[in-house]
Amino acid sequence: MARLFGTDGVRGVAGEDLTSQLALDVSQAAATVLHDSGAFKAREAAGQRPLAVVGRDPRASGEFLEAAVVAGLAESGVDVLRLGVIPTPAVAFLTRDLGAELGVMLSASHNPAPDNGIKLFGHGGFKLPDAVEDEIEAHIGMPARRAGLLPAGFGRVTGAVRERDRYTQHLLSSVPRPSGANGQPAAPLAGLTVVVDCAHGAASEFAPRMLEQAGAKVIAIGAEPDGLNINDGCGSTHLDVLCAEVTRHGADAGIAHDGDADRCLAVSADGAVIDGDQILAVLALALAGQGRLAGNTVVTTVMSNLGFRNAMQDAGITVVETAVGDRYVLEAMRAGEFRLGGEQSGHIIMLDYATTGDGLLTALHLLATAVRQALPLADVAAVMTRYPQVLLNVPGVDKARVTASPELAAAVAAAERELGTAGRVLVRPSGTEPAVRVMVEAVEADQARLMADRLAAAVRAAG
Repeated sequence: MARLFGTDGVRGVAGEDLTSQLALDVSQAAATVLHDSGAFKAREAAGQRPLAVVGRDPRASGEFLEAAVVAGLAESGVDVLRLGVIPTPAVAFLTRDLGAELGVMLSASHNPAPDNGIKLFGHGGFKLPDAVEDEIEAHIGMPARRAGLLPAGFGRVTGAVRERDRYTQHLLSSVPRPSGANGQPAAPLAGLTVVVDCAHGAASEFAPRMLEQAGAKVIAIGAEPDGLNINDGCGSTHLDVLCAEVTRHGADAGIAHDGDADRCLAVSADGAVIDGDQILAVLALALAGQGRLAGNTVVTTVMSNLGFRNAMQDAGITVVETAVGDRYVLEAMRAGEFRLGGEQSGHIIMLDYATTGDGLLTALHLLATAVRQALPLADVAAVMTRYPQVLLNVPGVDKARVTASPELAAAVAAAERELGTAGRVLVRPSGTEPAVRVMVEAVEADQARLMADRLAAAVRAAG
């Protein structure tokens, strides 16, 4: 049987793969497993029940899944604060800031509206390790109250919408305010006009308000969620609309989030896309220039562009590479005591301020860097040259058989020999979708496309 937890929690089609029963079972199993943690026991020793915070993105299915999760936790003796529609990083932040033992976010991130997911955060706001997720999975179907593992009595459920302002204020406090003409602190984004695409998702309320409070003039698009339109032709996976709106309005920049706002991609004034590698490079060089880049090291994944690696090498910054998934980036950061890491997809982790990827935080710091340097965003992002990169998804194949195929391994080796040091090849099974991903980088876009098509055909033949 396949592992229930993927690289980003439990995910599937709501009502089919991810049912209300499964959501209830996961929440009760999490309460059971985490009961033995020091945080839970400290609450009990103080005569208090454990505390969980629960948030969701605006998907229609989030309503019944939230009800199931809340019911499972309360039945298991856990007090619950319902945060409503809120970004994933806000759930992580409030888990830590409110001293909760568990954070639960219901979202399928950048996936379409029929999908949903369950993301879990432990005490301190960090995603749970694989071993803990495996233990939770093993306890599914074993009701916590019947097992006698949790304290007597039911948890209480409280609406906690007011707590959401803590998150916005935390973000704004993370960026120093420059001195204004009168010597008073100025808004960090004063003078900027920004178009922000909220993907009809969890950022719809939060992102425009935060950018306005930081001093920017804001044009919000994709900010009218109806439960069914999340990520539909908008957001960080559909940048064409944002590019057009930035140039149409003559804006200084565009920001794109995904459905749960843990990603950030950007667009310069001329409509050019600035991806996660470029954003990470900007932030890394800015921190290094301030002497604040811990270990003079940045953490990224095997998917990062060759241009990013070259830019970091030129700047004397060490790059630590991990498997794809922001959880693995975070694990490497914590193990090495590094403070900055991220993915090309726009998951950027700034451990000085957040315990997970935070799209709003990333946008704020990227734009503030441009203001501080008094440069257009395009010039700021020019710190790295992005190599042409082609990424293909090959669905409908047996991922295990593809991974073990000697014919595919030979095709990959031949492609690597052909590219030499002027490109890269990566073929890997997706951790979130039933597909195999093929990535090719080369100096010439046509060469990258031809080689990616050839390798995709080899994947289909192997699977």
